Amino acid sequence: MDILIRNIKGLVQVEDEALKYKAGAAMSELRTISNAWLHLKDGIIFSFGEMDNYPGDLEGAEIIDAEGRFVLPSYCDSHTHIVYAGSREMEYKDKIRGLSYEEIAKRGGGILNSSKLLQKITEDELFEQSMVRINEIISLGTGAVEIKSGYGLAREPELKMLRVIKRIKESTPLTVKATFLGAHAVPAEYRKDQSEYVDLVINEMIPAVAAENLADFIDVFCDKGFFTVEETERILMAGIKHGMRPKIHANELAYSGGIQTGTRYEALSVDHLEFTGKDEIEALKNSKTMPTLLPGASFFLGMADPPARRMIDSGLPLALASDYNPGSSPSGDMKLVMSLACIKLRLLPEEAINAATINGAYAMDISDTHGSICKGKVANVYITKKIPSFEFLPYAYGSKLVDRVILNGYIVDGIIENEI
Repeated sequence: MDILIRNIKGLVQVEDEALKYKAGAAMSELRTISNAWLHLKDGIIFSFGEMDNYPGDLEGAEIIDAEGRFVLPSYCDSHTHIVYAGSREMEYKDKIRGLSYEEIAKRGGGILNSSKLLQKITEDELFEQSMVRINEIISLGTGAVEIKSGYGLAREPELKMLRVIKRIKESTPLTVKATFLGAHAVPAEYRKDQSEYVDLVINEMIPAVAAENLADFIDVFCDKGFFTVEETERILMAGIKHGMRPKIHANELAYSGGIQTGTRYEALSVDHLEFTGKDEIEALKNSKTMPTLLPGASFFLGMADPPARRMIDSGLPLALASDYNPGSSPSGDMKLVMSLACIKLRLLPEEAINAATINGAYAMDISDTHGSICKGKVANVYITKKIPSFEFLPYAYGSKLVDRVILNGYIVDGIIENEI
């Protein structure tokens, strides 16, 4: 399909050559072409430029007159748990009453609650539930998503989750990466012998996942009350042996050593990071691991925020992700995530956009093909409604500002009404 978008008020996140990511001071740099055009052809970004050099309406191309709207690369949401069975709003009431995340988990809630629900549902039912959320995030501008297992906590339920993720990849225009997270929590029956569950993950789950080629990455919740550094290392080594690159839930609840473990094992990303100090920053500075912040989760749980400004000022890159899940971040709205990053973490709008696009792509190992407007990259973009500036996106935190969505070079939506 040929698509030519003209009269773009601002073509945002433009690159002449594909960058892996942006770090430190460069995160505040966001190249934008004013009064621009963009040509998408055969599923890729073919060319772009200023309207002064507009090639003219091409025969056979679908012409979209952006009429003063902005065009941005689709969001790359590198951390979600979007495949789950049922919501957990009753725990929301417990949080309001003052119970902590750990307290709810110890009472059999949290991840264990989702595990009970998931084990009762069929694969088809799980797929149907998940597709509602998938279509939601597409409409909100997300074009690439990483989806984790981790609510099965047993061999067959974990495989069921990963098979659903595979079906999503095959049946939607989203770019999807799958992560095996069998070490998300310890089932109640293994509480007295956690090492037995770790052995189960290593000896039964990982080989079964690898046999069906269901996961790109392996993840572990390395934190207080969950999995230790030693257990995390054992699981990561087993995953690496079966071709899965590490990612880690790290330092959400305490200084757990998860960040250092991630960098030691060349994890693609370490995520959450509310507890990040000097030693953690130094470990990240000497690595190729992407620090990924999930401000929706810390906001929803009422937790302390990670030191984002200190991390950027130290020269680190940062990615932003939604952590879309039923217990601690029930939203996949990446525009809202950028707003929280600006308001709570003090990121500039330019930094937030870079974190939600090119750096998120790196955290999924797809920055060569996604996350920016660059010739040859996949044609995943969205067109905003009429807004005064790109800064308006995180500023108007509750407004729906996506007008049209294009994924793999195809228009996948109708025109959304009610312009600003």
